[in-house]
Amino acid sequence: MNRRKYAFLIMTLPAVLLFFTFHTYPALQGIFYSFTDWHGYGPWTFVGLKNYINVFQDDRALHAYLFTFKFAITTTIIVNVFSLLIALGLNSKIKGRNFFRGVYFLPNILSVLIVGFIFNYIFAHILPQMGNSLHLKFLAKNILGDPNLAWIGIVIVAAWQSIAFNTILYLAGLQTISSDIYEASSIDGAGKWREFWSITFPLIAPFFTINMVLALKNFLMVFDQIMAMTGGGPGESTESISYLIYNGGFSGGEFAYQSANAVIYFIVIVLVSIIQLRILQRREVEM
Repeated sequence: MNRRKYAFLIMTLPAVLLFFTFHTYPALQGIFYSFTDWHGYGPWTFVGLKNYINVFQDDRALHAYLFTFKFAITTTIIVNVFSLLIALGLNSKIKGRNFFRGVYFLPNILSVLIVGFIFNYIFAHILPQMGNSLHLKFLAKNILGDPNLAWIGIVIVAAWQSIAFNTILYLAGLQTISSDIYEASSIDGAGKWREFWSITFPLIAPFFTINMVLALKNFLMVFDQIMAMTGGGPGESTESISYLIYNGGFSGGEFAYQSANAVIYFIVIVLVSIIQLRILQRREVEM
């Protein structure tokens, strides 16, 4: 038995070492440098909490936080509403439902950057050409070039690609519900709307919690779509926290400052996830 335990330990040790080397150690190193004035090169000195204080006084950082939360909350709601509707449709007895399940899951396996570049071309060239041909003003304009509308294009792309994964989770939840419950409710005269609110939604509440927490966490970390579609522009209108940290830390000589921003960002995401989890789990119990 002891040999078996040692075998398992030896098998997990390489994975632990790799995780520590490429994840934990760089994270600890970033926390260390957040208390310095290091630019990513050359000498450095300790500055204490100066970087953290400056983040809260930085209008650009505050704008990035506001944009990120606006984007994340909007996209999370859209993704979960459409994912649940699609899952309900695919769970019903329709012809070719397995084919449609595969079709809906396809966007999830595509590279986010490639999808972003493709949609960038669509918004910049294809849709405006269609709009001009059809004399539709709302299509003739490249929304990615408008500071007030660019974020909507990012929401559309992020939601389109993320709906696939959430739909699969909702489908898994729907398949845990026994058909006998629906048969009993139909005998009692319950309609589809009443079935959904009294049976379906309460029974898939844990899956709803998982989807909401994962979706909000992932969208708060949005980076690839912005990198491929707008580069944070026009101006700074679509600059997310992740993109600001990357751009300032690796290109702007603000490594220590953006490391402090990253630490604050990490704490914010953890707190939001914990609060969200507590609220949704309490709702599960009430249901």
